[in-house]
Amino acid sequence: MDATIPLADGGHLSVERHGPADARVAVVLLHGWTLDKRAWRPQIETLVGQGHRVIAYDLRGHGRSSRVQPGQATVAQLADDLAEVLTLELAPRQRAVLVGHSLGGMAILELGVRHPEVLATSVGGAVLVATSAEGSTHTDYGLAPQALVAAARRFELTGAALLARSGAWRPHRALSPGLLPFLRWLLFGATARRADVRLTLSSLSRTPLSSIGGFRPAVHLHRCLDTLPALRGMPVSVLVGTQDRLTPPRCAQTIADALPDAELTVLPDAGHMLSLERPAEVATAISRVATAAGRRRRPPTPRSGAVDTAARLV
Repeated sequence: MDATIPLADGGHLSVERHGPADARVAVVLLHGWTLDKRAWRPQIETLVGQGHRVIAYDLRGHGRSSRVQPGQATVAQLADDLAEVLTLELAPRQRAVLVGHSLGGMAILELGVRHPEVLATSVGGAVLVATSAEGSTHTDYGLAPQALVAAARRFELTGAALLARSGAWRPHRALSPGLLPFLRWLLFGATARRADVRLTLSSLSRTPLSSIGGFRPAVHLHRCLDTLPALRGMPVSVLVGTQDRLTPPRCAQTIADALPDAELTVLPDAGHMLSLERPAEVATAISRVATAAGRRRRPPTPRSGAVDTAARLV
């Protein structure tokens, strides 16, 4: 059942909580752009069955959470929201394992930029699924040559700028049946199940045009390579599919190169939607990181220098 996390700026996030509230580790799931927390259903079932605490929420502007207001469709805003979620949701002495797909993974990386103290004191591990620390630098849409890729990117960004000004309008809901083959090609690999494509389409249909268009420039411009070392010293797993057209294997390799101790898993024939395409492999990676994080002691919260989350968001 959905619950609500009230935010300091008056917004709210739709959240599901599963498992024991006093578990040593809480797995926090962040979905991708134009999706919602339903994308994690296979992992939630597995992790809860293993006794883990699981918190899944709809990102701002997605699912049942607050719509984005002007200026809020940014990765920085999602990182601020994540910091507030961790402050409000974690039990005393509990550490979080952050799991992010695509845009959700970027929000996790941005947390190290905007809230390094939260990352250091509250986070015990991370699982980065089909994401990038370099925005859409390596996005090729499965096209060649590079001139065609550049043209597709210009077309997408121009269209996104128009959609960003469309507010909560969702006319694409009426076009959903016609979008199914396109989403199947763009987001999935060779072994897509029809039910998974339909779930993805359902999430897209629920996402307002202001979020679809608004977050696209933020994704394109996001850069976090310099802050990746903040994740060193904690268990990290990086997963990517060989047929990912949005965050191809080069994106995952770049992250793994910056984190020599991270576990890199490249899944053959899989596309961008790994939580649905390869549910068992993603759940296994999360479980391994959560188990490793549970063995680590949480550092004490600093007595001074901590900034109140609500004050940061004003």
